[in-house]
Amino acid sequence: MRLLHLADLHIGKRVCDFPMIGDQRHVLGQVLGLLRAGTADALLVAGDVYDKSQPSSEAVALVDWFLQGVADTGVPAIVIPGNHDSAERVAYAGGLLSRQGIHMAPAFDGRIEPVMLADEHGPVAVWPIPFLHPAQIRHFLPDAKADTYTDAFRALVASLPLDASVRNVAVVHQFVTAAGVTVERSDSEVSVGGLDNVDASVFDPFDYVALGHIHRAQRVGRDCVRYAGSLLKYSLSEADYDKSAPLVTLGAKGEEPGIELVPLTPPHDLRRIRGPLAKLVSADVVSAADAQDYLHVILTDQDPQVNAMARLRDAYPNVMSIEYDNARTRAAGAQADAPADEPREDPLQLFSQFYEAQNGTAPTERQLAIVEEELEGIGVM
Repeated sequence: MRLLHLADLHIGKRVCDFPMIGDQRHVLGQVLGLLRAGTADALLVAGDVYDKSQPSSEAVALVDWFLQGVADTGVPAIVIPGNHDSAERVAYAGGLLSRQGIHMAPAFDGRIEPVMLADEHGPVAVWPIPFLHPAQIRHFLPDAKADTYTDAFRALVASLPLDASVRNVAVVHQFVTAAGVTVERSDSEVSVGGLDNVDASVFDPFDYVALGHIHRAQRVGRDCVRYAGSLLKYSLSEADYDKSAPLVTLGAKGEEPGIELVPLTPPHDLRRIRGPLAKLVSADVVSAADAQDYLHVILTDQDPQVNAMARLRDAYPNVMSIEYDNARTRAAGAQADAPADEPREDPLQLFSQFYEAQNGTAPTERQLAIVEEELEGIGVM
């Protein structure tokens, strides 16, 4: 069975006040083309369907167009809400949509029901696990140990009626990490901290884990635990990374799934250009690449240039931002980096406040002791 894995669509997003909806429609059209061509047997969308919990009518219309297109292909889709979504809005009309093969995960009520698929190797159970906080899990599993995100999700997975004899796939939108592995992040991610991580070992019972939440495509520990990455480049930190969608081939139970990254090509790239203004707007430089791309411009002129943005946009209509990199700005940066003699808030108190805001309960004495030891180890306390 071939599963096409998408995540972090963020439909309706604006980058530097530029609407991305046209680019999103273009890339979603590519996804529909893949499905029409028979590339995949099922589509997984691992959260952040929308960029806001109350999306614009334009964003809702685009998602409607896309899901209609998926339904027309006959390829089943499993969609979960992410932290940017309203779970209730994503689940709206879910019963009706499921008749068309579009399975929208319902708002969490303590149960996760699998979507059952099948191929020549037998059944495949796809478990749609929406974005959750530990407090939500504790509410429905009051007897479970759920002080941390890892504990909470371990309890949730343990509560699922998994059949170990069939292939199980999890669709998850959380900050999943593995020991000894650094997850590469992007500036466009919101509310990704160090305390809300779920250890990847929680998902060991699954044959493939389709992750969303992190915008750079990457594996987490095992090759079959994987972030798809976002649909488009949504920040400058993603400029050097091409976008793709994992195409996962599940063989028989016990076989390692095959992973192929299918390129997703937007109509406009997001990239940097650097140099003096006069050179950047010269005909030779402008014609060397697509002038319609979204650009972050770094000017190296020693003096501020008059009407720099207007002159740049005459040549490159989609300039998103400009900054200067010269002797003056580097000196100012060095001065800003100098330590200031200002009182600092107690880091342990900051941790306690953040933990309580995230989890709805204060950290235990043991947790505080562990954090204090770690802070002392890095010289913060």
